[in-house]
Amino acid sequence: MTRFLGKFLLLLLLILPTTVLLVGQGSSVVAHAEDAGGDAVEGEEDEATVETDEGPAGGMEQEAAVTETGEEAEEEDEEDERALKPSPNADTQLLFTKPTGTDLPAGGIVRLLVGFTNTGDKDFIVETMDAAFRYPQDYSFYIQNFTVVKYNTVVEPKRQATFEYVFSPSEAFHSRPFGLTVNLNYKDSEGQQFQSAVFNETINVVELEDGLDGETFFLYVFLAAVGVLLLVGAQQLLATYGKKRLSRPKAPVEMGTQNSDVDYDWLPEETLQEIKRSPGRSPKQSPRQRRSKRQQGSAED
Repeated sequence: MTRFLGKFLLLLLLILPTTVLLVGQGSSVVAHAEDAGGDAVEGEEDEATVETDEGPAGGMEQEAAVTETGEEAEEEDEEDERALKPSPNADTQLLFTKPTGTDLPAGGIVRLLVGFTNTGDKDFIVETMDAAFRYPQDYSFYIQNFTVVKYNTVVEPKRQATFEYVFSPSEAFHSRPFGLTVNLNYKDSEGQQFQSAVFNETINVVELEDGLDGETFFLYVFLAAVGVLLLVGAQQLLATYGKKRLSRPKAPVEMGTQNSDVDYDWLPEETLQEIKRSPGRSPKQSPRQRRSKRQQGSAED
């Protein structure tokens, strides 16, 4: 019985891995078959879609798109034709007053004057003036638009008028060339609109060098503060050194013996009498002599 169970287990161990492998291969074969079927279905759908795109409906859409594109192009051409043009009876001149050349300061103020001359027989009404920076290689690309200034000034026939325009280039545009366009918009007494390109050239935007910037100002303030601190420190050092020099102890001065401390009792009487006779050398009495004289005076009393 034990041998039979052992053989059965051994056979089971041999058959089980083979069965698992066969089952796995069968499922993979089925999966591949399903994928192939799915691809075939998708391919059929794609082919159907392509056939539908080539149908008459798709052709109509393409024709409509081409028609719309042609209409847009025609509208752009009409807009270009309707662009405002200058009047043959008007002359314009431009003069930069600040700065005087075409090198404009970045972040600074630019002032210009535009002269308008009416050479016709009708009145002109100067309405507005505008300016803009454009890309030098393509003037249809705007980089910076400036303020539109309104004038609404009537210029009679054979008369002249001058208009001032002020703008400021951006600080980020320094050291670069730009196309500058200045347009003057006006109309005649009948209401017909005109536009004169007063200036349409390439200019250079340079860095502003005039004036004192904030960094330089604070640098000067810092240097002045350091100078003041150095002066105060030197003054304090000199004052301390002078006090130490004045507060040094003085050397002792020998005063000698005073007359009041000299005891003349040991001198002979003859010498004492000579000293008394000499002017300015009369010795003062010693304490002992004063004491003896006081005793004598009290005894006599």
